[in-house]
Amino acid sequence: MHFTSREKDIIELIMKTSGKHTVPSIASFLNVSTRTVQRDLKTAETLLQQFGLRLSRNHHQGLSIEGKNEQVFRLIQFLAGREPIDQTPQERKLRLLLAILEEEFYKTSVLASTIGTSPVTLTAYLDELADWLTPFQLQLTRKRGVGVELHGLEANRRRALAHFYLQYFQEEFIEKLYLLEKGTLNEEKILHYFSLDYFREVNSLVHSAFHHAHARPTDTGYLEIVVHTVITLQRIESNFSIEPNHGLSENELAAEYEVMLKIAKVLEEKFDLAFSEQDILYLAQILKGTKLWGVQDAPYERIVLAQRIKNVIHAVSEQIHVDLTDDFSLFQGLLAHMEPSLFRMKQGMESFNPLKEEIKRKYPVLFMAVQNSVEAEFSEIPHFPEDEIAFIALHFGSALVLQEENLSIKALVICPTGIGTSKMLASRVKKEIPEIDTIDISSIKEIGEKLDLEDYDVILSTVRLPFISTEYVLVNPLLSEENIDTIKEYLQNHLDSLTKSNRYRKITQKDPLPPPTDQTIVLRDLLQDLKAMQQSVESIIQNFRFYRINRRASQEQILETMLNSAEQDQLLTNPDAVLNSLREREQKGGLGIPETNIALFHARDQQVHQLIFQIAHLPYPCHVKGMDGHEVVMKNLLLMLAPAELSLREQEILSLISTNIIESDEALLIFSSANEELIYKRLESILVDYLQSHFKNKP
Repeated sequence: MHFTSREKDIIELIMKTSGKHTVPSIASFLNVSTRTVQRDLKTAETLLQQFGLRLSRNHHQGLSIEGKNEQVFRLIQFLAGREPIDQTPQERKLRLLLAILEEEFYKTSVLASTIGTSPVTLTAYLDELADWLTPFQLQLTRKRGVGVELHGLEANRRRALAHFYLQYFQEEFIEKLYLLEKGTLNEEKILHYFSLDYFREVNSLVHSAFHHAHARPTDTGYLEIVVHTVITLQRIESNFSIEPNHGLSENELAAEYEVMLKIAKVLEEKFDLAFSEQDILYLAQILKGTKLWGVQDAPYERIVLAQRIKNVIHAVSEQIHVDLTDDFSLFQGLLAHMEPSLFRMKQGMESFNPLKEEIKRKYPVLFMAVQNSVEAEFSEIPHFPEDEIAFIALHFGSALVLQEENLSIKALVICPTGIGTSKMLASRVKKEIPEIDTIDISSIKEIGEKLDLEDYDVILSTVRLPFISTEYVLVNPLLSEENIDTIKEYLQNHLDSLTKSNRYRKITQKDPLPPPTDQTIVLRDLLQDLKAMQQSVESIIQNFRFYRINRRASQEQILETMLNSAEQDQLLTNPDAVLNSLREREQKGGLGIPETNIALFHARDQQVHQLIFQIAHLPYPCHVKGMDGHEVVMKNLLLMLAPAELSLREQEILSLISTNIIESDEALLIFSSANEELIYKRLESILVDYLQSHFKNKP
């Protein structure tokens, strides 16, 4: 049973949009003639018949596939497990890129034969590829008598190849990774290039490196690290050396360098290859620019960036006339997104947002508001890419839709594109489909590891999931009207199973009272929330201490004094371990607040039992590294400590205090004033405003 890529596209399109597409609409969608579609449908019907399925048309000539669910699933598995007998244009361009990356030059006739196309088509592909490679500072030239040559740095060649795969073959990679981990991937070369042994080993090492980490890559970030690492491994094997990195040093990439060095050492030993320091620096830079889940747990660690993000939120709020300044979830999401994104932009690393044009079309006002705000706040970035603006707009779009939620069915959203996209999709679902009450967001890797798919009434995915047997609905990340109809139809067709959910409990004679109502559940959640807020606020106020140091002492001695005192107050145990955590945090980056005489020493440690915020005023200044890399003369040492695990309210309060320090000239003067009473009153004022703002927004 053979099929072409277009026949596969037609079958999958009909399955996704049952009864919605006609022959003319399919022709328009695939950019071919109706005659071509009609011809391919005949072959497709033959294929369907072999699975006990048939093609039918409704009275509007809408096409659908009819038959038993298990037969449909067999067809999906078949299509996912077999390669079409032809190749798509993107596959041919990929093979073209791989060819010119492996040789210094190629004759055009040899290239045309290599990728299996005519010289005319090859010329068109080369033109398109030349334009695509330009942002990577790579130049594709064609000279009579010489052939096709690619000019540019090795680092840029690796970036371009990885970007091409991630831009055009992300879904295929997700499927390959899943099959690889299940032990059912037996291809000698994955997607025309990747060695199966290299791919398997790198995937295992990257997974181990982040499996127990506090912050781990998003699905897209995980793929990026794996792809770049395997490409580096194979380029080393082919004797392509990377140039010296004239940008960031090993010290500036300390944490990322350590992770990639460990991975490289294992790969060197296993495959008898040698990574250069430049190879590891290159991969460390990729890792530093990768989006992570979980980094938003400690927003107080990036005080300057946090304040700038608050400025962006305030500016966007003013432009769209909706106050989002108290939306901590929006603030967290942007902080997690912006740090690696800013790094990528400053290092000239390309980003790609497949939803950019659709976001600009569907949310033009929000896009412009975000663009105005980020360009004003981050003016040091010469050109803020529209792809990044679109990502940020997704975060704001999520916050805007979330304000209108009121929903009763449990759904799971699977979206590897990123945090903002996942939240945006979840929010759109809640807004457009009021029947759905709870929506969880998951990465691909969590399926089967942490999640039981049977716990969900409906599963929504933005990519194909041929490796699971549970039914799911394939949707666009921005949720089209067609997707909304499909989800509603799915829910309507599954009402019987939905009402049998274990969340609905029959009242028996043993039940003296009916089960808790929704209002009871809301009250219980509210009381728990109030308790968390009260405990967090009380910890900050009760544990506040002001130290006036009257002798010349180093910052280590000052910290030891403060930690020993905290131990006596039973706020922490093992001061030496906490001091070591503070040292490790200082090594990762500067703690001095730029253009002030303040340094914020902070850490999260399992030896810390409560939130701690304390200040020491130094009569003899110390010199510390600033958050911007420049030296800061410290006269005021601020100590902020927290337990290893933080609740949402604890995160909010730590973030609130840290960003308030530099929120205004008045705040800076108070926190650097050495006036204990004034500082304490400021702290009280911050917490009162927080509580009043929270209760004011309650229904």
